[in-house]
Amino acid sequence: MLLELSVRNFAIVERLTIQWGPGLNVLTGETGAGKSLLLDAVGALLGSRLGVDCIRTGADRAIIEGVFVLPPDEEPPARGESASGGADASLAQLLAAYDLSPDDENVLILTREIARSGGRSLCRVNGRPVPLSVLQELGRRLIDIHGQSEHLSLLRVREHLDLLDRYSGTLPLRAEVAARVAELEQVRQALQQSDEERRRLAREATLLQHEIAEIEAAAPVPGEEADLLQRRRRLRNAERLRALALGAYTALEGGDPETTSATDAIGRAAAAAAELASLDPATAELRDLLDSALATVQDCARELRRYAERVEDDPAQLQAVEERLHLLRELCRKYGGTLEAVLAYAAEARQKLARLAHHEDHVAELQARADQLVAEIGERAARLSARRRERAEALAAAVRRELADLRMAGARFAVHITQTESPTGVPVDGRRLAFDRSGVDHVEFLLAANAGEELRPLARVASGGELARILLALKTTLAQVDVRPTLIFDEIDVGVGGRLGQVLGEKLWRLATRHQILCVTHLPQLAAFGDQHFLVTKAERDGRTTATVQRLGDREREAELAAMLGGESEATRLNARELLEQAARWKAQVAPHLQPLEAR
Repeated sequence: MLLELSVRNFAIVERLTIQWGPGLNVLTGETGAGKSLLLDAVGALLGSRLGVDCIRTGADRAIIEGVFVLPPDEEPPARGESASGGADASLAQLLAAYDLSPDDENVLILTREIARSGGRSLCRVNGRPVPLSVLQELGRRLIDIHGQSEHLSLLRVREHLDLLDRYSGTLPLRAEVAARVAELEQVRQALQQSDEERRRLAREATLLQHEIAEIEAAAPVPGEEADLLQRRRRLRNAERLRALALGAYTALEGGDPETTSATDAIGRAAAAAAELASLDPATAELRDLLDSALATVQDCARELRRYAERVEDDPAQLQAVEERLHLLRELCRKYGGTLEAVLAYAAEARQKLARLAHHEDHVAELQARADQLVAEIGERAARLSARRRERAEALAAAVRRELADLRMAGARFAVHITQTESPTGVPVDGRRLAFDRSGVDHVEFLLAANAGEELRPLARVASGGELARILLALKTTLAQVDVRPTLIFDEIDVGVGGRLGQVLGEKLWRLATRHQILCVTHLPQLAAFGDQHFLVTKAERDGRTTATVQRLGDREREAELAAMLGGESEATRLNARELLEQAARWKAQVAPHLQPLEAR
């Protein structure tokens, strides 16, 4: 419910705040006073496209703010509960999806700011900046405006199906259809991707097999390249390695008559140390160290000799190492920078071939599930369609009764349900029908406003009084299923006389037992039924025209109704008082039989 509307620098409104109440709120005032302008301000909160011309002359920005109290059944999910957005999401789910749920009280504050500089529009929800699209999504779930604007939801054909399903109580069955259609879309997407993968893998199969065979024939081993590089280095430097080893051996063991070998020198030192230790046991450690050094040198000499004997200058072996290194480097160039990457590539190629080998089994499983889902969708869509057709006539009859009350007894209203055949559709009663997540039906409201006319789509019906009454008839019929808490009617009485004005007042007041209603009217008979009455006036002050809004008390209401009846005479005042008393008596008689709006 819209609790408060604040408007600053919007057209001829400089600054005002309106405290709306539950039930029926009526706005009256002279033509051009700014009544519809206030509804335009509400429309701004719903995300209407606005230009800088809406900003009051001399101001740099216009600001509109609305405070909403969420209905009990729209309380947001608890923190941590999952929520999803989308076209079918409730208001609470949408708030949770965008992380905009109120923290403390169940109050929602929408703000729209239009700047003159650049025409920028800033939108906020509970103080948090949001895109205009989010404001529009929230607005569609908070308020429905019926007037000369884009918010005529009943003229949007897509809404007709939703309203019929709510009226018919078929939303749970429709949800079952939607869930299976969503799964079918996923399965069909997987089939398409699988088929594309099969064709791609088939083209790659020969190449994959060749690549795997090439890698397996080479049989690379991780770390092998480093070993080969070391072997190549030894083979390339065989003579030098042998010369160095023999040189070191000669230095240790001798062989040159003019040079004393290291072994001889250490041996003599060890013999002297042994004699020294026999004379002075304190030097025994030195003896042992020299004995150890002698043994080590002798071991090194033997290993150097063996190494020199093993080193071979083998051109054939060097050639084999070079070829192996070249092979491994070619593999790395083709399949990865390292042998590990080459082996990983081979493993991936084997997996691809395995998927190709088992692809047909996977496709068969997917196709079987798709066929099963198509059958399930068809069965549920048939039940859904049957229930819709059954309730469509009841809805049409109820609307026709409401139209008769509104002096349109000759009007014919129908709920037109059509289906489209499609070879890719679902089976329903021996036919293949096109489908989506809502089922197989296309629903549109049709009307013939006058006797002898053919039924036509609601969007093509004449505007003005007839359209207003049609919309009111629909709204009254669908009041129990319309989820928007606030409904706005902008001059619903256009082209309607005073006698019908009382009927409109009765209808709107009944509707206001389930919704908060804001209604701009020029009919005193309708205004008399208001639970709250607001007078919109404009006055010139300091050379500027400014619109103001006043909530009227009982005596002020009487005076305003008298003015609407044509003057301030005693007769018009008596007539106005009679209208108020008559409306009060009617409400007192009807109210006990209605479920009152909460906080009414």
